[in-house]
Amino acid sequence: MSDTLNQLYNRFYTPLPMAECEQEIEDCHRQLIERLERAERKLVLQIIDAQNLITEERSLDSFLCGFKLAWELAYELNHFEMDRHRFPSEGTEKDA
Repeated sequence: MSDTLNQLYNRFYTPLPMAECEQEIEDCHRQLIERLERAERKLVLQIIDAQNLITEERSLDSFLCGFKLAWELAYELNHFEMDRHRFPSEGTEKDA
């Protein structure tokens, strides 16, 4: 089931356009590369990779939670219509 949900995510998720933020990240990254030694650059890249992984996992988790909520709502609505009590018509009177 997880593979199916992952495929749905990959099929329907569209990343938000964030050109300004991405450009700022690129500019800061370039400045860090110029100022840091090789070992420090490697550490910064590891931090960026870890943050990207967290962001990706959170995005997938958010999609899965939203999908689960939608599924449960659809289930509830479907059963609500089936279990709904019908009101007697106004023209019919009860025997006393």
